[in-house]
Amino acid sequence: MYNWTSVIGAVIAIISLFMIVFLIVVSFFIEVTSSYLGIVIYIILPIFLILGLILIPIGMVRKRRRMRRQEEAGLPRWPRVDLNLKQHRNAFSVFVISSTAFLFLSAVGTYEAFHFTESVEFCGNICHNVMHPEYITYQNSAHARVPCVDCHVGSGADWYVRSKLSGLYQVYSVLFKKYPKPIPTPITDLRPAQETCERCHWPEQFYAPKLRTEKHYLADENNTEWDIILKMKIGSEYHALGLEEGIHWHINPNVKIEYAADPDDREIIPWVRYTNLETGEVHTYMDEENMPDSAMIAGEKFRHMDCIDCHNRPSHEYYSPPFFTDNSLTRGDIPRELPDIKQVAMGLLYAGYEGTDSALATIEKDIREYYELMYPEIYQDQFPLIQQAITGIQEDFTQNMFPEMKAQWDVYPNHIGHINSEGCYRCHNDRHKSASGRVISKDCNLCHDILAQGNPDRLNMAGVRDSLEFIHPIDIGEAWKEFHCVDCHRYLY
Repeated sequence: MYNWTSVIGAVIAIISLFMIVFLIVVSFFIEVTSSYLGIVIYIILPIFLILGLILIPIGMVRKRRRMRRQEEAGLPRWPRVDLNLKQHRNAFSVFVISSTAFLFLSAVGTYEAFHFTESVEFCGNICHNVMHPEYITYQNSAHARVPCVDCHVGSGADWYVRSKLSGLYQVYSVLFKKYPKPIPTPITDLRPAQETCERCHWPEQFYAPKLRTEKHYLADENNTEWDIILKMKIGSEYHALGLEEGIHWHINPNVKIEYAADPDDREIIPWVRYTNLETGEVHTYMDEENMPDSAMIAGEKFRHMDCIDCHNRPSHEYYSPPFFTDNSLTRGDIPRELPDIKQVAMGLLYAGYEGTDSALATIEKDIREYYELMYPEIYQDQFPLIQQAITGIQEDFTQNMFPEMKAQWDVYPNHIGHINSEGCYRCHNDRHKSASGRVISKDCNLCHDILAQGNPDRLNMAGVRDSLEFIHPIDIGEAWKEFHCVDCHRYLY
């Protein structure tokens, strides 16, 4: 035991153990919480503790070999333990007690380290720059109280091991800045929705239609309000029909929908197959304007449609500028009475920026200059309204647009709907046809009925069982029927 290597190892182990215990006491009783504190307690310090413990026997072995070579050639190859000797008994007792304590602490530490690496703080805060967009959008989502691992890993040892092996490369990528910008969506590595989403969401109960009321504002001087009330056909109109009709018909357990798509983002779906599992009826649809190539359908490695094919941004949704600006106007975070504010906001939010700081500075500067030039009376007499608009638009920007990581709504499209991405129109476009002439319809009323629309003081209303034809807030004739919404709305407002 009396050698410098063992002594140094013992000192490192004792200091590490003392610091672990001290920091645990601090975190529990003084309520100090920090992601970095967790890394120090459960990852960094245990590494030093184990390193110190390893040095102790290494030093002992080295000294024993040296003793055998130099002065005690007759020394036995292995050490003797004689419990009849008091010195041996004391050493043995110290070894047993310390080993038991170490195993106990290791069990507790391993358990805590496991939970720490599974925590939201670990996933979102440790890699600040890389995961900042995902962490912010997660906090603003409907799943903000669902731990990241419940969706990204789920239960079971096999997926836990997969996630940790994948995490090793992610750590390497972060340390050496090898990660791409933006971070690709891991669509091919996600666990099936039946093993994650459906642990909470029960498909057999997606029956009742849902009323959805939206407020929009035009980019004109008065920020004219345009409302629309939709009856979303989540399931069948009659509860007894279950999943036989409505949007969630796609996951009816008696129906199997398969498709072939662009493997990178699944934005292009040229091939779809419908199978009725009860009757055996099968229909295969192909996009007449975008026929699938042989590699896409070779080997029949098709995707079986599940929740994630539509709900692809359940916890990390990047809203488009018109959407989050309309919400802020409705809440009053951006004052509606400020003329042209919707138009000014859109012009600023659709501009490209290299970083968040420059974006926020430009937003403040340009809004001030615009109203000082165009509305000097308002700039002079109602400047607090202008400052409120600046603050609201800046806050919206920081919650939805992340130029450092090149992350925003058009990079991560949401497949729910059809305004800012192809969404439903990836299949429902009147171009997917079967050999027998069946067509995957583009009819809007398959998914929803418009019950009311228009300006609040001149709202067009439909009967309870009727539906209005869509009226575009700006007169564009019949163009909205001929093109997909995203053709204009991807970069227009």
